[in-house]
Amino acid sequence: MANKLLSITRKTKNHLFILSSLIFFIACSEPKTSNKPTIVNDVNIEDEKEEIKKVLTQMWDAIENEDIDKYATFVHPDFTQFGETDSVLKSGKKAEVEGIREWVENSSEIHTEMIDPIITINGNTAWIVYYWSDHGLTNGEAFTSKGKSTRIFVKENRKWLCIHGHYTLLP
Repeated sequence: MANKLLSITRKTKNHLFILSSLIFFIACSEPKTSNKPTIVNDVNIEDEKEEIKKVLTQMWDAIENEDIDKYATFVHPDFTQFGETDSVLKSGKKAEVEGIREWVENSSEIHTEMIDPIITINGNTAWIVYYWSDHGLTNGEAFTSKGKSTRIFVKENRKWLCIHGHYTLLP
């Protein structure tokens, strides 16, 4: 009887060792990543991120094509901005659109590139941080600049609108 009990105890210890080893292996292994897109409230987050990048690129395209009316369609009425050289906050869509209009009237061959964008979405608010590089002519003189920026977007009526921009020139 004692030999039988000893045999059962050894089998139980072996099973417990195997089971605990398996649990340890599973717990320490890398989690499987899914190829499925992240969906929140029936919205594909990666598609939304691409849409925000697309909106910003369309804003720049409108400037390059001197289409200020199109540019204005991407700007929220409550837009605010800390510009590259601004010492005070600029407020309102009208101020933004008129500032762009004045710049475009005195400039040509404007082109802007986005570098290393990172987009975060939280509900109907999103922000994109990126570096930029641009060039063109203003008042007949060539310019180039590079900098870093944060833009905030809000989604209203299924459309992303830029509500804030903060731009910092880099040396």
